[in-house]
Amino acid sequence: MESLPDYIAVNKELWNQRTGVHAASEFYDIPGFLAGKNSLKEIELPLLGTLQDKKVLHLQCHFGQDTLSLARMGASVTGVDLSDAAITLANKLTRQSGLEGKVSFVCCDLYSAPDHLDGVFDTVFTSYGTIGWLPDLNKWAAVVNHFLKPGGSFVMADFHPAIWMFDNNFKEIIYSYFNTQTIVEETEGTYTDGGSGIRHASYSWNHPLSEIVTSLTTQGLQLQVFREVDFSPYNCFSNTIEKNGRFYIRGMEGKLPMVYAFKFFKPL
Repeated sequence: MESLPDYIAVNKELWNQRTGVHAASEFYDIPGFLAGKNSLKEIELPLLGTLQDKKVLHLQCHFGQDTLSLARMGASVTGVDLSDAAITLANKLTRQSGLEGKVSFVCCDLYSAPDHLDGVFDTVFTSYGTIGWLPDLNKWAAVVNHFLKPGGSFVMADFHPAIWMFDNNFKEIIYSYFNTQTIVEETEGTYTDGGSGIRHASYSWNHPLSEIVTSLTTQGLQLQVFREVDFSPYNCFSNTIEKNGRFYIRGMEGKLPMVYAFKFFKPL
């Protein structure tokens, strides 16, 4: 793999800048969330199943809405995220939600999580826009396996790697499906508010499904469920149309995979 710059510091600053914009956005709807709205989506909820009295680790949790939603479902949850601004907001939302004692947060980059957190969990969870910020999925899968207890499950839902091949308007393919290079961009705005004024460098990587799945099976995890769908539960892309709360790329309805989700089992 090519020599990398300090991508962790660069991406951390990007997400620190995004956090305030996201918190104020209708996209995240913090007032609705504090009123009791569950932020988890129809794709991942069936894979998570019953969480009452389970210990759950939520990797790359942003400011913790899904983490807190997991706690509302009865779990004891730990969230991990790179952004200290996001973790500060996550702790505030925990207090406002009355979930102290059920939820805790750790601020660190994913690869160093074993240095900052002890114990194993019944479920490890991550979702939507996570692994694209990580260059090495073998290291990522080792972290997942490290925290997952025997008999536990790893649940993940994320945007399909096929969509990351396109330009922002989904008019042409400009990136490789495969993890061939570091993608260095000067990002403008953010997915909740394109006119937010945020302008910052970012480093990301495309990961094909074969790389994602193989990194986990190499750790000895067993694939139980794998799904692909042609919609996004979030309106975070350009050129979309909405049908019953599902968002499709205009003109590609039923043709383009937009999200995949899976459940892995760690043998006893």
